[in-house]
Amino acid sequence: MKTSFRALAVLLMVAAPATAQETLQPPAAFDGITDQTARSAALFEEMGKVLQSPRCLNCHPVTGGPTQGDDMHPHMPPVVRGEADFGAPGMNCSTCHGSENVSFATGPGSIPGHEPWALAPLSMGWQGLSLSEICVQLKDPARNGNRDLEALYKHNATDGLVGWGWEPGEGRTPAPGSQAEFAALTRAWIDTGSACPQ
Repeated sequence: MKTSFRALAVLLMVAAPATAQETLQPPAAFDGITDQTARSAALFEEMGKVLQSPRCLNCHPVTGGPTQGDDMHPHMPPVVRGEADFGAPGMNCSTCHGSENVSFATGPGSIPGHEPWALAPLSMGWQGLSLSEICVQLKDPARNGNRDLEALYKHNATDGLVGWGWEPGEGRTPAPGSQAEFAALTRAWIDTGSACPQ
């Protein structure tokens, strides 16, 4: 009996029940911090609720392939990053991940999808890093895809794969807040000097 890669992926994936979505405080909640550098760092800490959520970390590994699920377990079936962050030749990410989320036909859960679907570059691996280290990395054009702060804001505010984190499909907890709230925090963080927490 011949089984497709997509069918095999469905058989091997186990969906954990999603938990309640965490909220984000708006930028105005930090107006009481009079020191601008301290306010900027506090804004980034609030952004960190998104950056350090499983929705982001699963696709920002520092070694090997992606993790999956709210518990960030190793990806099943096992996959590798590949040269272009799209998986190994013959088993690209798109072998199983289509242009949109697909609910399992046999039970709760889903296969995530977006066009394109890929890992973040190795230079943007976050798993195991402190929020301060992630902040420094995000601001470094040599590691962040040659983005200045305005391009970073646009990425956070409008990129569809970033936005997927708030619509991750059945069986996954969305990233905290919304993409619009995350964008507002990013804007306020930049406008207050883009300071990193210590």
